[in-house]
Amino acid sequence: MTRIIEGAVIGAVIPLALIKGFPYYGCVNITLSLDDNLVKEVRKIAVERDTTLTGLVRAYLQEVAAEHAKSGRKRRELEALRRSFETLSVNIGKRTWKREDLYERR
Repeated sequence: MTRIIEGAVIGAVIPLALIKGFPYYGCVNITLSLDDNLVKEVRKIAVERDTTLTGLVRAYLQEVAAEHAKSGRKRRELEALRRSFETLSVNIGKRTWKREDLYERR
């Protein structure tokens, strides 16, 4: 079993046992309450895709976690960019020229 870690190299997968402080070292079983008809339909889809219901759920949850990590990273990067603009802003004073003066032919 693996876990996606924010800030990790894309494509890098770190085993749960190597994540300090993470209390699980294998698969975690969960119980879901789903409609019987939904389960039957999804099992058919799983067979068509040569996987299992568990495999489909696992793949979907991994996609959700990866998307969440990506959006968090984007948010942090945008915030850092905003802070850098605030920190590095320079007041150049009052403008004493006109745009036309810059393009005046001599």
